[in-house]
Amino acid sequence: MAERSYEAQVEQHYRHNYIVNVLDGTFFWAGSSFISSTTILPVYVSRLTDSRLLIGLLAMIGSMGWLLPQLFTANRVQRLPRKKPWPIRIGFFTERLPVVLLALSVLLVSHSRTWALIAFFACYTWHVVGAGLVAVAWQAMVGKVIPDDRRGKFFGLTNFLGTATGVAGAAGAAWVLDRYGFPRGYLWSFSAAAAFIVASWISLALTREPAREPEEDPISEQEYLRRLPAVLRRDPNFRRYLLTQLVAALGSMAGGFLTVYAIGRWDLPEGQAGAYTAAMLIGQAASNLVFGPLADRKGHKLVLELSMLAGGLAVGLAALAPAPGWFYAVFVLSGVQMAGFLLSGLMIALDFCAEPQHPTYIGLNNTVRGVAYGLAPLLGGLLAGSAGYRPLFAVAGVISIAALVLLRWWVREPREIEPVPLAAAGED
Repeated sequence: MAERSYEAQVEQHYRHNYIVNVLDGTFFWAGSSFISSTTILPVYVSRLTDSRLLIGLLAMIGSMGWLLPQLFTANRVQRLPRKKPWPIRIGFFTERLPVVLLALSVLLVSHSRTWALIAFFACYTWHVVGAGLVAVAWQAMVGKVIPDDRRGKFFGLTNFLGTATGVAGAAGAAWVLDRYGFPRGYLWSFSAAAAFIVASWISLALTREPAREPEEDPISEQEYLRRLPAVLRRDPNFRRYLLTQLVAALGSMAGGFLTVYAIGRWDLPEGQAGAYTAAMLIGQAASNLVFGPLADRKGHKLVLELSMLAGGLAVGLAALAPAPGWFYAVFVLSGVQMAGFLLSGLMIALDFCAEPQHPTYIGLNNTVRGVAYGLAPLLGGLLAGSAGYRPLFAVAGVISIAALVLLRWWVREPREIEPVPLAAAGED
C-alpha cells in the first residue's frame, strides 16, 4: 500500500513538477550562456593572463569541480527520504551565491588584474564545486519526480528551452561585450548570469517531492566507500561503460581552447565569443529536440554515441579550418556533443540500476568521469603550449573517435540487461 501511495503521489504532482523543473532548467541554461565555460570565460581569463595553463585550469575546474565531489555525497543522499533540501537549502550557498560574487569580482580589474584573476578563480571554483556537492541529490530528486519513461522527453524539452533562451542570452552577451568591451561588458554579462541562475533556484524550490524511506540500513561513509569496488565487480557492463568514458574524457582536452584559438588567430572582436556561444546553443537546442525522444525510445547509449561523433568532428574541423567562419560549424557540433553529455551522460547511470541504487551509480558515473575530465584540459594546455593548437585538435579528434568505437561495440545497452540486485551490488 505504501509503495502504491508513493507512486500515486508521483503521478499526482507530475504535471506541477514537470513545469517547475523545466523552468529551473530553462533559467539555469539561459544564465549559463552569459558565463559559458567554453567560449566567454576562456576569453575573459585570456584578458587577465597569457598563460595557456590557466586557461586549461579553467576547463579542469569546470569538469572536475562538478563531477568529482559527487561520489562522496552519494551515501548521505541515498539515505534521505527527500532529496530536495540539498539542492535548495545547501545549493543556494554553494552553487548560486558564488555567481553573484563572480560578477562583483570584475570590479577588481581596474585595481589589480592579478587580484581580479584570483577572485574570479575563487568564485568560479566555489560555484562549480558547490554544484557538484548537490548534483547527486538533484539528479536523484528528478529521478523520483519524473518517471523513467518520460525523462528523455523532460530533459530534451528542458535543454531545448534552456538553450533556445540561451541563444538570445548569447546574442545579448555578444552585444554587451562588443558595446562595452573589457572589463565592463563582462560585468554586465556575469550579472545577467546571476539573475537567471537565482531565478532557476526559485523555480526548483517549488518542486513537490514525495518522501520515500531508504530500503537499506544506514552505514558509515567508510563502509560505503569500501563496498564500491564490489558494485563494479558485480556489474561488468557498467565497468566497461566507465572505462569508455575515461577515454572520451581525454578526447575533450581541446574544448576550452577553441574560442581562444579562433579569436587569437584571426584577431576577432571581443563579442565574437558571444556569437560562437549562440552557435553552440543552436546546436544544443536543435539536437535536444531529437535526443530526448530518441533516448526514451532507443536508450541513452545511442545518444552518447552520436554526441561523441559530433565532438570528434568538431575538433577535427577546428584543426582544418582555413577561416573563422568555419568555427560556427565547429561550435554547432560542440553544442550537439554537449547536449548528449548533459542529457544522456547524466541520465544513463539510472538505466544501469534500480531506483534505490541511483545515488551510488550517479556518484560513480560522475566522479570517475570527473577525474579524467579534470585532468584532460591540463594535458591539452601542455600539448597546446608545446605543439600548438592545431595538433591538439587533431589528437583530441582521434581519441574521441576511439571512445566512440569502444562505446558502440564494447558496451551493451543497459536497458537490455537486468539490473544487478541491490543486495548483490553491496556484497564484498
